[in-house]
Amino acid sequence: MTHKLILQAPDIATGDLKQLARLSHARAIEAVQVAGLGHQAFRLVDADPASHEAVAAHCAAQAIDYAFMPADTQLADVGLVVMDMDSTLINIECIDEIADGLGLKPQVAAITERSMRGEIDFRQSLTERVALLAGLEEAVLERVYTEKLRLNPGAELMLRTLHAAGAQSLLISGGFTFFTERLRQRLGLSRAVANVLETSAGKLTGRLVGPMVDAETKAVELESTRRHLGLGPGRVVALGDGANDLRMLAAADYGIAYHAKPVVQAQAAYAFNHIGLDGVLALFA
Repeated sequence: MTHKLILQAPDIATGDLKQLARLSHARAIEAVQVAGLGHQAFRLVDADPASHEAVAAHCAAQAIDYAFMPADTQLADVGLVVMDMDSTLINIECIDEIADGLGLKPQVAAITERSMRGEIDFRQSLTERVALLAGLEEAVLERVYTEKLRLNPGAELMLRTLHAAGAQSLLISGGFTFFTERLRQRLGLSRAVANVLETSAGKLTGRLVGPMVDAETKAVELESTRRHLGLGPGRVVALGDGANDLRMLAAADYGIAYHAKPVVQAQAAYAFNHIGLDGVLALFA
């Protein structure tokens, strides 16, 4: 199987392109043309995956994201894109910002960080963090959504283009349905799955309703959606940033660590550290 090496960064020097072409034994350098792409992207034709170590070292030194892709991949190959929400599709960890309404953001954010790094159990940490929100006015959730939540760069372009090409989209989050449902409607997502915060008399109780969405749930939902859509190998892309995304990324054909924690970058097959979510489009161009 022949491969292409996709290089992406806000700016890529000509000298780096030539050096990476030499390192990868590529026979040609081509600019990747994706309308609206928020960064530079290039395709090195017939690159040798055996050069991965040398390519990785050079790209790390020059802040370039890279990916060896099968030479014949195209956008129509993507049948499903699966995304984490917090710090992947959007710019914040929602639970940390909710906790800010009680003056507990530093305390909750510290637990979130340890959980996303894989240092503590996700299920236990989420139970503890949600419990700290007991008594908070439900209206705080709306303020977090309207005042603090922003889409990460390239999100709209990625989803609009993939949807137009026939792909389905799944947002699966260890966060909360209050946010995933709004994003599902706003972005035209095919489906969204997340945890349900229990409320009573307009306030959070500090508990969840129903089964918890965790790392296993994410992987199971990806696989069940793949089967439901009848997608064979090479059709599923997944993006995530935390340790609870690892099983989901491993279950995808193209698992991408998006500005991710070290444990995720160490295990994911692909990584975006310097570009936005629209980098997915260049991989299949």
